[in-house]
Amino acid sequence: MAAAAVTPALEVDDVQGLIVRAYGGLAAATFLLLEVADPAAARAWVRATAEIVTPGTERRPDQAVHLALTSTGLVALGIEQSVVGLFANEFVEGMATPFRQRALGDTGESAPERWSWGGPGSAPVHAALLLYARDAEMLTRLAAAETDRATTHGMRLVEGLETVDLGGKEHFGFHDGVSQPLVAGLSRAEGDPSAVPLGEFVLGYQNAYRLWGERPVLPASGADLPIDASGSGGADLGRNGTYLVLRQLRQDVRGFWRFLDLQARAADGRAEADRRTWLASRMVGRWPSGAPLVLSPDEDDVSLADANDFRYHEADPDGLRCPVGSHVRRTNPRDALDPNPGSPGSIEVNDHHRILRRGREYGAAVDPGSLLDEVADPVERGLHFVCLNSSIRRQFEFMQHTWVNNPQFAGLHQEDDPLIGPRAPAGGRFTIPADPVRRRLSGLPRFVTVRGGAYFFLPGIRALRFIGSLSGAEE
Repeated sequence: MAAAAVTPALEVDDVQGLIVRAYGGLAAATFLLLEVADPAAARAWVRATAEIVTPGTERRPDQAVHLALTSTGLVALGIEQSVVGLFANEFVEGMATPFRQRALGDTGESAPERWSWGGPGSAPVHAALLLYARDAEMLTRLAAAETDRATTHGMRLVEGLETVDLGGKEHFGFHDGVSQPLVAGLSRAEGDPSAVPLGEFVLGYQNAYRLWGERPVLPASGADLPIDASGSGGADLGRNGTYLVLRQLRQDVRGFWRFLDLQARAADGRAEADRRTWLASRMVGRWPSGAPLVLSPDEDDVSLADANDFRYHEADPDGLRCPVGSHVRRTNPRDALDPNPGSPGSIEVNDHHRILRRGREYGAAVDPGSLLDEVADPVERGLHFVCLNSSIRRQFEFMQHTWVNNPQFAGLHQEDDPLIGPRAPAGGRFTIPADPVRRRLSGLPRFVTVRGGAYFFLPGIRALRFIGSLSGAEE
């Protein structure tokens, strides 16, 4: 009998801590988007930043600092284009290409030409400095110090993305951040057979296909980088790093609840708040508390707020509890996927497309009910979506294109994700299965639009030092 594959432990001293934890205890955060103005000074800044980046070994920090770089940022810092070309194509090309506009649904109001950052008409984004702190006062000090240090050492501030702490909810009013994959190679996953291979989220380790993610492996010529674990003997620039996806998603909170309010009204026109919440929960796939519909289909149950140990095939194959087109069922179908729903193979297929989510909300908190009678909502609210994955194409892009945006997902017809889908010009549809008669909502407007985005490489700490120690042609 062949020996079972051994999962290597993650080199937590070399990874940036964002891979290991989401910093739930650090309520305040801001993301600084930066451009390289002076390459030599910027490399010195990267080198110095590598020494204050929060490593994976730091378990309960009061604040955290993380640095990610775009492909154009790597070139601006002196990495040769031929080396950058060894990264994954989607990272090299960027998010705003015509092909990805179509695949990601970034059209109309979400087209890159309309973005406030990251699009073809805005200043280039070369780096993202992600800052976290225990409270707003500490974050203010940290952000001021790091902004000053960056802008006086070769970097130019392009945009500052502020965040808010909504206490575990997102702006539509639902508990968020419940469903995260368990990652093999981390202590929390030790001995758990359901853990997803480490290489799905960290470069330089084998992924679910026992392959190595796309990243540059350089000649081992004295570079202080990890040795390529695949056996080439080269220096692995990608090891202990990952690809980071950042998208600014504006949420039309007023539009979402006004649409549902109209759909939920009684025959005499009276508003029915409970029915409104019922419909919203069908679109999300969880109740506002976070309780999954597949476990509690008839009413919210706060005791199930963080429940995540469930499947769909046996409990709800036809979506009578949780509609098959709901947001959570699309973004994590669990055991409902072909070719053999309900089997371990179905779970395995699902696990090939997982992501680590690290997003933060932005914009002032609001009671959605207070917006129902308003003509307009002048405040922009939304989510700074952040995810980590070792294959942007097979994980984030697949999920967005094949599950979220797909109008034929799970046998549906002309229905994209009811919460975040891009919509057909005539508006979207959403089917709520029922026995004997289903209900179908039509004319769904777009509730989420993209305001900016970019693909980044979140290097290991040794890789950051290496990048910062390069010499450029201008020196």
